[in-house]
Amino acid sequence: MSKVWFVTGSSKGFGREFVLAALERGDRVAATARNADTLDDLVETYGDAVLPLQLDVTDRDQVFAAVKSAHEAFGRLDMVINNAGYGLFGTVEEITEQQLRDQIETNLFGVFHVTQAVLPILRAQGSGHIIQISTIGGIGAFPTLGGYHASKWALEGLTDALAQEVAGFGIKVTLVEPGGFDTDWAGASAVFAEPLAAYAPLHEAMAARRGDGVYPKPVGFGSAILKVVDAEKAPLRVFFGEQPLQIASHLYQQRLDEWNEWAPVSREAEGK
Repeated sequence: MSKVWFVTGSSKGFGREFVLAALERGDRVAATARNADTLDDLVETYGDAVLPLQLDVTDRDQVFAAVKSAHEAFGRLDMVINNAGYGLFGTVEEITEQQLRDQIETNLFGVFHVTQAVLPILRAQGSGHIIQISTIGGIGAFPTLGGYHASKWALEGLTDALAQEVAGFGIKVTLVEPGGFDTDWAGASAVFAEPLAAYAPLHEAMAARRGDGVYPKPVGFGSAILKVVDAEKAPLRVFFGEQPLQIASHLYQQRLDEWNEWAPVSREAEGK
């Protein structure tokens, strides 16, 4: 039987790869984007298998209406991919309060809205798979991305708890944590804070680091996501790309070393 997908941020990048993978194998997709016109080519190619929906995930009422439309059109929801999001660049001192609020509104509350909208449907079905698109930046942090990390670290905690809460209903939950890929995440989709002169050397170093990187295109995302959604026992966390495992291994070893080094102080806090 064909499956039904609900995918946010379907116009380009990772979201477009997920949608194409689903459609190419005969599944049906409720594809959402802030501008539904960007989905016209999908409808032209795949016809009624695609339900194009205009959606701003920060608009809670619009989210619930879109999920309702998808459910009414297809009769069920099997895979829900929260992919919509963007990057905020700037040091903690440089970003404005509004920029941080906007970042969290999209990257965290957008996911929260969609997740709450679909859960009653998935619980009633006794099945479903919620996939949150996180990042290696959801478990590690890098300079000039503090606001972005704040949104993704929060997403990781929310999702970890969610997975434990809904397992008894037959609902699977997965965090996909990609490394660097050739998308416009740091380009047209990004927001950049007004730089302060004091941080100019740091910005130059970070720009050079990004410029030196040769990032692959996400051409394998489609086949990779199918492996995840078709798995009998889906992972709670999975890296996309080779880079994240290298980074995570180093990060966690650093953390373990530091925690162990300071273990006497930890025991002292208990009066031992």
